[in-house]
Amino acid sequence: MILMRRLRAFGRFWYEFIVGDDWRVAVGVVMALGVTSLVAGVGLPAWWVLPAAVLVVLPLSVWQAAHTDRNR
Repeated sequence: MILMRRLRAFGRFWYEFIVGDDWRVAVGVVMALGVTSLVAGVGLPAWWVLPAAVLVVLPLSVWQAAHTDRNR
């Protein structure tokens, strides 16, 4: 019984740590890592993928947060 509670708490911690407040950002990070892996797998430089993802995901996240707060 105590083991299940601890496992559940451990899972909740990692979910909150990785996903946090915005699941879209978590999905964007996973997609960016996947694209980075694909680009590097074909032998091309992949250093630019993650900064490009930040330039796309961060403004979208901020816009979504501002838009959500405005409608409350």
